[in-house]
Amino acid sequence: MPGLSPLLQGLLVLDMTQVLSGPYCTQVLGDLGAEVIKLEAPQGDLARAMQPHFVGPDSVYFVSLNRNKRSVVVDLKTPEGVELVRRLAAACDVVVENNRPGVLARLGLRADELRRQNPKLIWCAISGFGQDGPYRDKPAYDMIVQALAGGMSLTGEPGGPPVRAGIPIGDIAAGLYAAIAILAALNRRNATGQGEAIDISMLDCQAAMLTYQAAYFLHAGQVPARQGSGHDSIPIYRSFTGGDGKDFVVCAITETNWQALCRVLDRRALAEDSRFATNRERYQNRTELWALLEQAFKAKPAAAWVGLLEQESIPVAVVNTLDQVVADPQIQHRHMVTGLGRRRRPPGAGDGQSDRARRHAGGGAPLPAAAGREHRRGAARRARPQTRRDRRAGAQGRGEGGVNLDPHPEERERSSRVSKGEAEVPPRTRYGIAFV
Repeated sequence: MPGLSPLLQGLLVLDMTQVLSGPYCTQVLGDLGAEVIKLEAPQGDLARAMQPHFVGPDSVYFVSLNRNKRSVVVDLKTPEGVELVRRLAAACDVVVENNRPGVLARLGLRADELRRQNPKLIWCAISGFGQDGPYRDKPAYDMIVQALAGGMSLTGEPGGPPVRAGIPIGDIAAGLYAAIAILAALNRRNATGQGEAIDISMLDCQAAMLTYQAAYFLHAGQVPARQGSGHDSIPIYRSFTGGDGKDFVVCAITETNWQALCRVLDRRALAEDSRFATNRERYQNRTELWALLEQAFKAKPAAAWVGLLEQESIPVAVVNTLDQVVADPQIQHRHMVTGLGRRRRPPGAGDGQSDRARRHAGGGAPLPAAAGREHRRGAARRARPQTRRDRRAGAQGRGEGGVNLDPHPEERERSSRVSKGEAEVPPRTRYGIAFV
């Protein structure tokens, strides 16, 4: 709400993640007001090069997942880089990482040791299969866990091949579960003063999302088939095609909805047909019912049916394409799409979180090259070897290879459409990817 501080103001998060699941988690925390410092290897986050769209040198994919962050280059293959991370972890409230289990420990960064150094630290590890078990060391991406968790077996048309969900629900679910767990750990830390170690498995998250589908199988022993555009429990909960070839969805769940649907279609006989007298009968005879409804809906364009059904308070919606989504009046009203403008720190404004991190990172004192060099201009360029120009800039106040956690003084505006979280955070100094 206007005038209120961001919900997570004062929280310092060390983001040691890349690609999607971890960056999504830390972006949620950043949208809620946390200060997020993103560590990247000298070659940069793999997502920076994700095709096909780019804003300058960085992919739109990367930009969409890394707003409200600052980026610092750290080479964890050097002792100096490892020591920098240790100092930052000592200053932070939360560390989030999504490496394969054991990778950071082999580099000398063990969660248990860092938590002894900073007992209030909340360490959240996101991985494909968790920190233990027979799949612990296997590589995993979104599609892998969608397949293994059974979601792909439920997606697609009956009799057709399995289909990956159109959005990366394996990654996004893990990021959301991680954010939830971090917030829960913070709540307990407020009472006990102690941090926590959190183990997020992408496969666990996907399995948990099976909900009633898994319960149906455990109860009845029947393996559910592909769902198509419908629902395996509710007979009139699916998509239909209007006479103009455009698709819309109808969710006529209640008896009142059913009677109203028959009136809109002017099919009184349907309401009186014994095959469809109750929801149970409609479910048992759903294939015949769908055929009758599909034929009836060909009489008018999809938009006409949507208007008529809405008048009867039947839940209905067109199937929007992405261009229609961003222009949708409800999406616009809720500020779900917004342009990012230039925001600068007011002259003389302090930044307690940055000061805390800077002290532990060595106060901006020189560190070996690439051990802690901040990506210039809000971190929106790929990391590359230092040039003479870079070294001259370092000698003029940044410290060669040193850590500078202040925003670049010439942060340039980029108009980039992003989701609601950015718009919901009250005005404050913005850092990182979205502003270059």
